[in-house]
Amino acid sequence: MTLAINNTSPTVTNTESAAAIKTAQLAQDQMSIEGKMAMDLIQSAALPSLPAPVGNSGHNINIKV
Repeated sequence: MTLAINNTSPTVTNTESAAAIKTAQLAQDQMSIEGKMAMDLIQSAALPSLPAPVGNSGHNINIKV
């Protein structure tokens, strides 16, 4: 495709419009995918709480410096 300054050819205008529409559709699809991924991440963080630990294992940690 050649580009010409101050060219009002319908072919160039139609091609540019088609490219702009396709770009907008791709951007909308990408935003939908990212939104779904964000919602999945938020929902995965809301897991039920873990069961309470049994016994004293891991409750006391001795650190010597």
